[in-house]
Amino acid sequence: MTRLYLLTDEPVLAAGLRSILSTAGGFTLDAVCETTTQLVAEIDAKRPDLLLLDLRSDLTFGSLVEFQRRFPAIKVVLWVRAISTELAYQAIEHGIRGILRKTLDPETLFKCLQMVADGGLWFEETLKASFDGVRSISLTRRESQLVSLLSQGLKNKEIAATLFISEGTVKVYLSRLFHKLGVKDRFELALYGLKNMPAGEALVDMPQPRTVQPPRKDVNQEQWLRSLVVERPQLKSRGPGTVFD
Repeated sequence: MTRLYLLTDEPVLAAGLRSILSTAGGFTLDAVCETTTQLVAEIDAKRPDLLLLDLRSDLTFGSLVEFQRRFPAIKVVLWVRAISTELAYQAIEHGIRGILRKTLDPETLFKCLQMVADGGLWFEETLKASFDGVRSISLTRRESQLVSLLSQGLKNKEIAATLFISEGTVKVYLSRLFHKLGVKDRFELALYGLKNMPAGEALVDMPQPRTVQPPRKDVNQEQWLRSLVVERPQLKSRGPGTVFD
């Protein structure tokens, strides 16, 4: 029997899932959690086999990364109404095993959960096709730090002081990043940084007067910034959704 935990603040959604699983067999909904804090506590108490996470505004990708770090053996499926290609790509890179739309029928939901529980992956063909329109770009640790600081609104002089490099070196790095990411200015580069960092999780300490502090090491910062996703024009759908593993 596969033990499932659900994260959602919609009681009707939870009741519907419990009903579906009771008729399908093979799954038991052991816990329904309304907050990520409650979910982590439940997982610590008794490890489930599968997590079904209702993707909502308070569920950040920083939370997803933390789940994967603390509980690597637990398979995670995102339950979404809609998701951008960029966010889906990032989720998959960080270990999400499936992305399931809430508009699909109960039979499809069960098939998705069963496939992921068996060790497979579940993504719709239309979502898979959209990945053809993105490319992943790896950044060095220094480039990641620079993008992080730039996203916080720092000027070249402040970035140089924080990273213990010259302003000329900052300009060289910026020029390389403009070319590497295909952006035209600092504003666009800052946007890429903000889109690829969980809110509030890539802050770097600023130097205080007369005492320059080194940047704070942030694991999540490097995890996220080293893999930026640049989206190309969307492709046309290749037909109804199917499954691949």
